[in-house]
Amino acid sequence: MRFNSLPQWLAWQEKLHFTEIDPGLDRIRAVWQQMYADKKLPFRVVTVAGTNGKGSSVALLASILSAAGYRTACYTSPHLLRYNERIVVDGQPATDLQICEAFDRIDTARGDVSLSYFEFATLAAADIFCRQDIDIAILEVGMGGRLDAVNLFDADIALITPIGLDHTVWLGDTRELIGIEKAGIMRAQHPVVCSESSPPSTVIEIAHQLAAPAYIAAKDFTYQSQSDVWHWQNKQYQFDALPHPALLGCYQFQNSAAVLQVISLLKDSGMTKITETAIRNGLQQVRLAGRFQKIDGPVTHIFDVTHNQQGAENLAKLLREISCEGKTHAVIAMLRDKDSRAVFDALLPVIDNWFIGGLTGDRGQSAEDLAAGLQGKIANDRVHLQDTVEQAYNTAAEYAVTGDRILIFGSFHTVEAIMRHIPEFINEPLSVSA
Repeated sequence: MRFNSLPQWLAWQEKLHFTEIDPGLDRIRAVWQQMYADKKLPFRVVTVAGTNGKGSSVALLASILSAAGYRTACYTSPHLLRYNERIVVDGQPATDLQICEAFDRIDTARGDVSLSYFEFATLAAADIFCRQDIDIAILEVGMGGRLDAVNLFDADIALITPIGLDHTVWLGDTRELIGIEKAGIMRAQHPVVCSESSPPSTVIEIAHQLAAPAYIAAKDFTYQSQSDVWHWQNKQYQFDALPHPALLGCYQFQNSAAVLQVISLLKDSGMTKITETAIRNGLQQVRLAGRFQKIDGPVTHIFDVTHNQQGAENLAKLLREISCEGKTHAVIAMLRDKDSRAVFDALLPVIDNWFIGGLTGDRGQSAEDLAAGLQGKIANDRVHLQDTVEQAYNTAAEYAVTGDRILIFGSFHTVEAIMRHIPEFINEPLSVSA
């Protein structure tokens, strides 16, 4: 084995390929064929693409399927605190040993083929899942869809969550262009579920070209939410008085509704153990760190990985819905390829003070550059700059008094940095909506 520890493997992978992002399937396909000859996986696959709601949708699907008694695997990215979070079977992250052994098999098979960090992760997940006798895998696309490494594997069902403007340099600068990339996860004559009631027309056009049955929110499945329950129906099934999903935010009904359409398709395809009881239990038991993760105390802390306009609009709405007797202080750091101005504009009405930090790394953005998005929009005494996000948090904590709340957001890197900075928050239970 080339290395004996997971950190050694990951440090090597970060420098192995000439660029961090290199879309395309030729390299990963060549290595997979060396490992398994045929890319067809020995279990069902649901592939999830989209701009926002992917992580929540994966978590909801996995929770329901596990509650139904199916051996369920998830591949997601990025991770918050440990790389192992990316590769999960039955709710348990893969061990360092499992991942290192998978990396060794990949390294042996690749020969002189150069693989990116994400391609190594995707192959490792598929390799581990093939050795775990699972029933179904839920694969989250990293970026786009058509050329993403996850798209090496054929989806039995494709789920496309809401599409917004993100990664525009790679995917295009309109929803229609981005829709083409997301639609790349579809397979001919296999169903696609769209969380949006009005997905980009390109998504519908490609589904039609592939003869892929398309199930569109508000057309092929609908839901109604009430204060303490919600109702869902399509042509085959109706579920009344369901418990709210245990993920905060009214937008989680949109995610959950699409997930239940996927569930109904899986039931119709033979996964008959998925009962209404399993659906109810799955909705109540779902957990997901870093998605409006609320930790109560004298000063409430909220962790959220939101980093684009659509996500920021959802976040602003949720902050309005959840009352706060004091002020809301935002601790933010972002990658420089994100549209920070659009994020600021969405959240300006609900934030009292901004504490801006810098992120290190090739894609990190300095506090000064990030703060330019606020220039001229609010008074200077409401904006506080620090070199690092940890320093920005420390300043916010000094300002906050009992009854206030601190929102930490802008990137997975931002949330990770503060969770590590305040380790007592790492193992806090996730909040459950009432």
